[in-house]
Amino acid sequence: MNYQEYLLYINDILSKVNEKEVENFIQLLFDAFEKSKMIFVIGNGGSAANASHFAQDLAKGTRVHLEQELRIKALSLTDNLPFVTALGNDDGYETIFEQQLRTFANPGDLLIAISGSGNSENIIRAVNWGNNNKLETIGITGFNGGKLKEINKYSVHVPLNDMATAESIHSVIFHYVILQLQDKIKSSYLVYENNSSSDNS
Repeated sequence: MNYQEYLLYINDILSKVNEKEVENFIQLLFDAFEKSKMIFVIGNGGSAANASHFAQDLAKGTRVHLEQELRIKALSLTDNLPFVTALGNDDGYETIFEQQLRTFANPGDLLIAISGSGNSENIIRAVNWGNNNKLETIGITGFNGGKLKEINKYSVHVPLNDMATAESIHSVIFHYVILQLQDKIKSSYLVYENNSSSDNS
């Protein structure tokens, strides 16, 4: 496959992603922002890198200004290496996300689970725990979606049997989501600040 063929390949896959799923994803994130709920992001391997990047973009990339009080609160549970390695070593790698959620999560928080295959045991355990404890669970998948697509409450599915490119498409979707959130939060925050100024006048 040459470069031009790869561009066509990428564009073809992007066109097959369900736009409604992406729009629902954006709204769930915006609702979490408005309700000041935590957003947790999890994944393994390349999906762990996407989880770290997306959580950072959510927390920093959506700010309107440095003094902003209402912000998106997002953390990647792949990033606390001492906690992750202690859990993996002592309790088993399949526990590393579920046990962190037991420590940090509350009902109404969002859990974004990224898995190309949709079958990683630590992802499935975390999502099952989230479902049983009133979290909103969102699965970001590739291939046929695996178990994750069956159990998550919401889904963004990339129908592609190619792990590397599925992860790339996930990243493209995440950046699109950030751009949309920037616009929504900016508009919302300007209204919030105007109302606050009127109340204080």
